[in-house]
Amino acid sequence: MLKRILVGLGDLPHTLSATLRAIEIAQAHDAELTGVAMFDADRLDNSGAVPIGGGAAAKELKETRLETARAVIEAALALFIDKCDAAGVPYRIVHEAGDPLSGLAAYARYHDLMVCGLHGLFEHGVIDEPDDEFAKLVQEGVRPVVVVNRDHLPIRRTLIAYSGSMESAKTMKRFVQYRLWPDAKVRIVTFHNDAAIAEGRLAPAVDYCRSHGLDVDSEFVEALPQESLLPYANQWQADLIVMGNSAKSLLLRRILGETALNVMRKTNRPLFLDQ
Repeated sequence: MLKRILVGLGDLPHTLSATLRAIEIAQAHDAELTGVAMFDADRLDNSGAVPIGGGAAAKELKETRLETARAVIEAALALFIDKCDAAGVPYRIVHEAGDPLSGLAAYARYHDLMVCGLHGLFEHGVIDEPDDEFAKLVQEGVRPVVVVNRDHLPIRRTLIAYSGSMESAKTMKRFVQYRLWPDAKVRIVTFHNDAAIAEGRLAPAVDYCRSHGLDVDSEFVEALPQESLLPYANQWQADLIVMGNSAKSLLLRRILGETALNVMRKTNRPLFLDQ
């Protein structure tokens, strides 16, 4: 059951998309939203080493960044409030200073789902974000999360990337049980070099989804998911990719899985991430 949805307010394009998506889910589940905007002055001040004689220019750059970030946050909050009021969806506002990773993780503990943009969440579009910045949020335990891109489009075709692992099964079950888009066409895809193993994964997964009333089919692809999942999603015209963890290596890969991390770096489609 979904009753509390956390909405990350970052740069304006992703804030609009995340807000519209969260309102759509809230209306379907009679849920309330919490819009969170975190202002991190230290992060915005990270301009590298200052050359001799460059102190004044560095100070001016910092002040410009901070002023721009404050303006973006105020506009994002106003946008969120306006859209929620227009939709008649109950909401709360959180506007704090501090580290956004720890702040969002703390609020996520008491929400059922987070909706946010893949980019611009921490730097508000003012400076370039470090590599895998959003992945660190998932590493902090913020999941399940619906990750949006800049364009808000209907979710009519959902692709579940299924590896057969317990983590992947938990992600699939959570997505199915949440019934975020119950009328969407669902395809379960698995990537493997053995057709018998792949079919053994897919049949019970399809049966599970059908028991929840979903319109679902499946496909086995003889390829590596790290290389093939996004091209497959593009070819199938998926509106959303559902995925969990499936690999074990470095820290982020242990948390997210190699495939999930690769997709997060390159995707142009919304994601549902868990586990």
